Amino acid sequence: MKALVLSMFVAAIGFTALPRAAAELKVGDPAPDFTLKASDGKTYRVSDFKGKQAVVLAWFPKAFTSGCTIECKSLAEHGDLIKKYKAQYFMISVDPLDQNIKFAESQHADFPLLSDPSKDTANAYGVMGMMGYASRWTFYIGADGKITAIDKNVKPATSAEDMAAKLKELGIPTR
Repeated sequence: MKALVLSMFVAAIGFTALPRAAAELKVGDPAPDFTLKASDGKTYRVSDFKGKQAVVLAWFPKAFTSGCTIECKSLAEHGDLIKKYKAQYFMISVDPLDQNIKFAESQHADFPLLSDPSKDTANAYGVMGMMGYASRWTFYIGADGKITAIDKNVKPATSAEDMAAKLKELGIPTR
């Protein structure tokens, strides 16, 4: 009985230490802005693209894991499908920048991978999972800075094809 009470007490303390999740974002909400470093050596903000072009944020759990490697490979090998549209796309995780740089290099990614090691942006987008990794969700943000779609059922192997199809469906202009 003492062990049960002790474990309940420890669990209660642990849950109070967890960050509070932001309200879940919905289509039509303004996309939370951020300032994040990328694998290409640049720093990006969603606001940099406002009034210019759409933005796609493909959140992924962890570099060098199976599903994430498959997704990155899809985007690297078939990125030409996405580049037809007036949109900037990123993969984004809570991994440290040096890890995302190595991951991007290993997959020959010709697009930026953003790093959010503080998890502030992941929390703002509501993607943080219980294990400390981001959920595999993709956010589509219009040139007006508002969320136009959220894909919570990303298929890593067809990520590029699915992203291009969604951009077409959303009416994003071609270049």
